[in-house]
Amino acid sequence: MAKDMTKGSLVRALIEFSIPLILSGVLQQLYSWADAFIVGNIEGGTALAAIGSTTSIIYLFTGAIQGFTNGISILAARYFGEGKDEVQRKLLSSFTVAMGVFFVALSALGVCFVEAILQILDTPADIYQMSGEYLRIVLIGIPFIAVYNVYSAVLRGCGDSKAPFYAVLVSSLANIVLDLVFVGGFRWSVAGAAAATAISQIAMTLFMIGYTMKRYEILRFRLGKNLVDRKVLQEGSTFSLPLTINSMISSLGSVALQSFMNSFGSTTVAAISTAYRVDSIIMLPVMNLGAGISTVTSQNLGAGQKQRVKKGLYVGVGIMTAVSVLMTVFVIRFGGTLVALFGISEESVAIGKAFFQALAMFYLLFGISVAIRGYIQGIGDVQFTSFIGISSLAVRIGMSYALKPFFGNMVIAYAEVISWWYMFAMYGGRLFWHRMKGSVDHGV
Repeated sequence: MAKDMTKGSLVRALIEFSIPLILSGVLQQLYSWADAFIVGNIEGGTALAAIGSTTSIIYLFTGAIQGFTNGISILAARYFGEGKDEVQRKLLSSFTVAMGVFFVALSALGVCFVEAILQILDTPADIYQMSGEYLRIVLIGIPFIAVYNVYSAVLRGCGDSKAPFYAVLVSSLANIVLDLVFVGGFRWSVAGAAAATAISQIAMTLFMIGYTMKRYEILRFRLGKNLVDRKVLQEGSTFSLPLTINSMISSLGSVALQSFMNSFGSTTVAAISTAYRVDSIIMLPVMNLGAGISTVTSQNLGAGQKQRVKKGLYVGVGIMTAVSVLMTVFVIRFGGTLVALFGISEESVAIGKAFFQALAMFYLLFGISVAIRGYIQGIGDVQFTSFIGISSLAVRIGMSYALKPFFGNMVIAYAEVISWWYMFAMYGGRLFWHRMKGSVDHGV
């Protein structure tokens, strides 16, 4: 149900909001690992490579969707704080229709040009056909992901972070069962894995729609006229487009960084890619606390709780500090052990452990930067945070190439830390600027 974070304990509100989101992220990671495990063990490495070869293009779609709907979530929280129930419903219906239609068209276009996409990705000949089969089927689920994320964003804005967790749980269980049936039972290979993924995404979306209709009378709408409100679309796009651009450029930047990492050879690739796989789970508390700070800030700003907006930042930074320190201790102690669980060579484990420890020493810096970013996004300054997201990626890529002769493969870690220092300086400076300007008092 909706959670009003304009009253009561801010510490409790942030923790209760963030935990379901963290669990959702963990579930998503675990079921993607289970997906790979089932396909790899039943069909072999070639089938797994075919699926992996399409990852970058799929991330480009999902990254754009998630970036856009993050902006919708911030606006939904503002409307919630202002008590604008009718506008909240228009926000949901307008973007459900707009994004649903847009991604149906985009997915259809993608299906038509799968061959061209595979050629652009320089897909190896031995997995070319399987990669095409997988991509064509997975693209069918993209419009459903778009609709799911719109619903999820609006509910998060209302303070309900449990609904996305329930939906991801349904999706995870469906995906694993269908993988076993389609891949293990019917032996449909990558086509079966793709079908399992698409059907589980459809199930997740239908669950979210049903949950919302049952629990939120104020968000119910019927198909027909007046589903799309141009004013709401325009306001939502103002929040969302900068975050979308940031997300898409980050996805493309990841391709460039992957190419850079590949230059160090397979041992380093195995070490760093495995370390990042583990890191993606370890970082979930930080990233979701940042989302919680955005929601708390936006709700209270909408409700006119100016002092509570400022207090929310201090509370958020405090919680983030504690979480970051715990993460640092955990990774320094167990980072190497976690990397070793994936069965890579001893040399790769040693590289992965050193990589983890280099990053872990600066988790606190990154955590505080994310907390401040959450606050700045919550007050509506999404253009700035998007610019910093893009420019920090440029700093990371630039430093990787510039410092490679001095630090070898560890430059991947050092370049990332330098980008964290850049983020910390920029967000800290922007926070000071907002305080001098009195943005919270006057609105942004």
